[in-house]
Amino acid sequence: MKEQALGKCELCGRSPLATTVHHLTPREKGGALLPTALLCKACHRQIHALYTNSDLVLLDLTTLDNLRRDSQIAAYLKWISRQPPGSEPKLRKSKHVRGGR
Repeated sequence: MKEQALGKCELCGRSPLATTVHHLTPREKGGALLPTALLCKACHRQIHALYTNSDLVLLDLTTLDNLRRDSQIAAYLKWISRQPPGSEPKLRKSKHVRGGR
């Protein structure tokens, strides 16, 4: 994840904070030249903790709107939007992402 200058997270809306480039369609799934979003580290890590790259494509979570509508991401966004911009909460990859199904 390459960090950018201080800005606003396009997913949770918190600012000012460092953002990273998130490929909305994972690069390994053909998204290298497709749209990206600038996300804070917390949101970027949460997406990849909940979903594999294959999941993101299969569940059509390849737009910011679709990510916001996803029930797991929506619950997270409701919580993180109330956190201070500098906070980087600890997270644990879901059992699904860890391979435990």
